[in-house]
Amino acid sequence: MSTPEASGRATVARLMREIEDEVREQRRSRLIARGAPDDYRDEAVFAVVESVLRRAVEERDGQALLIPQLLDSDTDWELRLPLELKSHRRLTGPFILFVKRRLLLPIMHWLYEYSLENFRRQARVNRILFASLEELAIEHGKLRLRLGLEDDAEDHGSKS
Repeated sequence: MSTPEASGRATVARLMREIEDEVREQRRSRLIARGAPDDYRDEAVFAVVESVLRRAVEERDGQALLIPQLLDSDTDWELRLPLELKSHRRLTGPFILFVKRRLLLPIMHWLYEYSLENFRRQARVNRILFASLEELAIEHGKLRLRLGLEDDAEDHGSKS
């Protein structure tokens, strides 16, 4: 027995799926027209690629990625935004820092502000690339397991 409310939800879900399919098709057509890989002509391939990348962009937590954990330190790949002024000179150091803070820093502040947004964008792109690469590695691992290559994967894991 179907209630009007359940029927309405099914209609909305179907309508949303149709809209998403249409948007995907438009995106695929635009990319093909701009010279995207010929593999995108296959709707199924494009849908899988889009799904993997969408998961990386929308569902992955940037703080829970494997690649940054494999790096020696977060400072190796994270952009450093704060500007630190230091001097190793004992006598002239305070004077040099005074000049830098009072004269040079205000003059160059506009460049720092301009660059700050670009740094933030780059940091977001880095996180998305790490998440995308990890999603692809997960998909690759699942495929290897399905194909019966898990013994090979275990051998590589034990060598580390």
